[in-house]
Amino acid sequence: MVCCALIACKKNSVSFTYSPSSPKAGETVTFYNHSDSGEDWQWSFGDGATAASKSPTHVFKQPGTYHVTLTVDNNKSWRASEDITVYDTVPSFSASDTSFVIYKDYTFTANVYNPYNYKLAYEWIVEDSIVSVKDGTLKCYFVHPNDSAHVTLRLSVNDESIDITRAFYIENLQTNSVLFRTAEADYRQRIFGERAEGYKPTTDSELLDIEQDVEQWYNDSTFRLADLAATFPGIEGFKIANRKIYYRANGLWVANIDGAYKVQIDDMPCAAMTLDTKDSRIYWANAEGVWHMPFVGSDNNKFVTKPTKLNELKNVTKIAADAEPK
Repeated sequence: MVCCALIACKKNSVSFTYSPSSPKAGETVTFYNHSDSGEDWQWSFGDGATAASKSPTHVFKQPGTYHVTLTVDNNKSWRASEDITVYDTVPSFSASDTSFVIYKDYTFTANVYNPYNYKLAYEWIVEDSIVSVKDGTLKCYFVHPNDSAHVTLRLSVNDESIDITRAFYIENLQTNSVLFRTAEADYRQRIFGERAEGYKPTTDSELLDIEQDVEQWYNDSTFRLADLAATFPGIEGFKIANRKIYYRANGLWVANIDGAYKVQIDDMPCAAMTLDTKDSRIYWANAEGVWHMPFVGSDNNKFVTKPTKLNELKNVTKIAADAEPK
């Protein structure tokens, strides 16, 4: 009788909360068990699913109102219930960055919850940009600055269409540039940009007109291609910086001015090259495109930084560094 009386007097306050407070279909909901005691927990989420952990998580696949119940130690008297409203998931899309400049690549990704594999069709509409589309992923770059460039995802779900539109501020980032000349056109590329920009001939072309690598004034001396031929056999062009010479001769090389420690940077024929002394970089062109790397700093001209491809322009005949922000 004493044991029974003790059991009858035992009490347990059963309650729970959940987060987020306004869940959407497809979103993970975490349930927090605030019961005073207990060793066994049974959850019923109202959609046919159950759980037996103390504080479980659950995903509701469809919007609606669900009657969620927690029972402690299989005791009907130790039970708490609450109706939870799950809201519809609105399709959206996300961007790979939070700020945008012209001629830089960006990726936009559709966020669509589709638990029952409905038929989906994606269409991207982007103003003033160059795009590449693969299903729910858009890759593009903007070609002009814009205070409000609109990107629209037109989503068709079981032949019903919905448009999701966002506006983005596109900045004309002022940076130093590298200029290129090919047989077809002149190009500009921001030094940290991701592609070359075509442009009509302007005064910028003067940099390419005068940019030569056959003569240079350095440390109060004039260095000419013909004078260097004996020290650097096969030399076709050169630039000097920081007491090192970078030169074209069946590839691209670096050496000390006196000819010591000749090290080949690129074994492919080099059609054009220049040095950007402001940012301490060398740029050169071969059959695969335009490349760059930092100046070589070691005494014996060994370098550990691998060349990086800047773009895939072909048939480049001249390169010039432009230190004036554009």
